[in-house]
Amino acid sequence: MFSSIESVLVVSLLLTPVISGLLVTLLKRKRIIEVTTVVSSFLILIQGLFLLSSILEKKSISLFDGIFYLDSLSAIMIITISLVGFLSSLYSVNYMGIQYDKLIVDRQKLVRYYQGFNMFLFTMLLVPISNNLGIMWIAIEATTLVSVLLIMLYTKQGSIEASWKYLLISTVGLSLALFGIILFYYANSVYDNSFNSIHGMDWTNMVENALQFDPNLVKFAFIFILVGFGTKAGLAPMHTWLPDAHSEAPSPISALLSGVLLNCAFYGLLRFHIISSHSIGSGFSNTLLIILGIISLGIAAASIYFQKDVKRMLAFSSVEHMGIISVSMGFGVFLGIYGALLHVINHAVVKSLLFFSSGSISQKYQTKSITDTSGIIKTMPITGFMFLIGGLAIIGMPPFNIFMSEFLMLSSGFSSENFLASALVILFLVIIFASFGKHLLHMVFGNPKSEMEKGDFGKLSILPMVILGSVIFIMGIYVPEPLQTLIEDASKIILVGGANS
Repeated sequence: MFSSIESVLVVSLLLTPVISGLLVTLLKRKRIIEVTTVVSSFLILIQGLFLLSSILEKKSISLFDGIFYLDSLSAIMIITISLVGFLSSLYSVNYMGIQYDKLIVDRQKLVRYYQGFNMFLFTMLLVPISNNLGIMWIAIEATTLVSVLLIMLYTKQGSIEASWKYLLISTVGLSLALFGIILFYYANSVYDNSFNSIHGMDWTNMVENALQFDPNLVKFAFIFILVGFGTKAGLAPMHTWLPDAHSEAPSPISALLSGVLLNCAFYGLLRFHIISSHSIGSGFSNTLLIILGIISLGIAAASIYFQKDVKRMLAFSSVEHMGIISVSMGFGVFLGIYGALLHVINHAVVKSLLFFSSGSISQKYQTKSITDTSGIIKTMPITGFMFLIGGLAIIGMPPFNIFMSEFLMLSSGFSSENFLASALVILFLVIIFASFGKHLLHMVFGNPKSEMEKGDFGKLSILPMVILGSVIFIMGIYVPEPLQTLIEDASKIILVGGANS
């Protein structure tokens, strides 16, 4: 049935979280469902690494008559999803275990959490391997439906309101994206009487035929795509669902939402950016990406300055970083695209560390208030140190990984002569640096409450933080050669439209 090892790996990659979710549903015992999910997510990581190896060798892989297509851009997403997914499953054991012991969640909610966790991984993994853009849209929409159930896990008023807001805004946004996909499909079909409707929605087919598309139709369609997928990616001003959803979700899910889900939506946007660039040149979509990116940075800067809730602060930080990725992609030069793709990975790692550490901190302090959380380094030495590393990294301090990718992105702005946009980016980053840094120093080095008991939580909450902290430091100094090659290849895929315009 399967003609290659890659076929087996892709099918296994998708079936692993589905089987794990079914086992969770059937077994229902706390320890068993925890182990099942951790083992499953570890297998996903291993399979992702094997696929990475194949893609590095073959550059692109088409499977099952073109239904699935993987290239370097897909591989970046798969590795990010699988790494953050595995570490989130490890962290969940301790985080959700504490909530179970404190009767915050019962066994039914714990089972629902692990069911949702596994299905969330499945839906996100389906996004980067889908060649058919309709299937990719279905997968992104499915991530919304699954994550809504995880956000409202606690069934409190705040979580239910956040879930409905997220569902409504994201669904409206993705409906607009669907309309854009239909317009691209129409553009692909209208010029050729021998059009193959079966593969007409395949990304590879659209890229091949893009030069024949009606330019005005492409511009119209891309606006719908940008607003639609931009809503799900957290780009302002369509970002309003994001702070509420991230704030109310369990911390491991917040890490997946911020570190991975936003990237999945931006990945969908990039695929259409490539088609548009192939068809009409990159100038139109680049300009729109720069504008929305700068708006996102400006709103994030103002929001972080006035923020009082730590998880909402981290959520607005995600708006900031999706904004700078968008701007850098819009600069349209190799250095900026390379830096943006590196930043996709860097942001996922750093933001996961921050949500993990802030989750443990909020469990210890029984609050998400920035004002009421102080002296973490004294009460929770390891967690406080990890939170400090994550905080310094997220605001771009050397020698951590985000400094490297932000430096590349800002350099590309000046090399591409986008001086005004680059100046605005620097201005907003300085404001964010000062605002986030102020909150960070208060939380880490302030005076803790005298009655606060000292000590970190269990090893399974510390271990993923230490792994992430190590990755942050290592990638701030050196990007492994296979990853460099992968990002270079993905950057060339994105640039090919502009090169042919």
